[in-house]
Amino acid sequence: MKEKLTIALVAHDNRKADMVDWAKYNADYLSKHHIVCTGTTGGLIRKAFDELGVKADIKCMNSGPLGGDAEIAAMVVRHEVDLAVFLIDDLNPQPHEADIQMLLRQCRIHNVPIACNRISADLMISSKLWEDPDYTPAQQSYVHFERKPQQCNEH
Repeated sequence: MKEKLTIALVAHDNRKADMVDWAKYNADYLSKHHIVCTGTTGGLIRKAFDELGVKADIKCMNSGPLGGDAEIAAMVVRHEVDLAVFLIDDLNPQPHEADIQMLLRQCRIHNVPIACNRISADLMISSKLWEDPDYTPAQQSYVHFERKPQQCNEH
């Protein structure tokens, strides 16, 4: 696929510490790629990397509630994001829920893998498919499926 990925990192307030911890754990890998973040998350990751002495290409967009989620969604639509990690606070309401859903939807529509927890993020960044020059993801297919009554026989 690609040698240098653009990876979007987004985390709600109650998940920022988890995102920073994940980014520090994966700093060696992430530092080899272009990172784009929502504002506060990017600032926290940049600070953590500076403290570790890790040089990384980190671009900060606006804060999520101020349009950062929408900015990253627009990048997804323009095929400028290869992978997204979005640690969502599922336990508290978010004032910008529409932007959150838009980002998730655009990742699904444009075939961008999106991890919403640490284990899925770890599995995605460790996939050997990123390094396989012969691998090309299949394009999304939206074909109407006509249902016909069938009986499921159990054996």
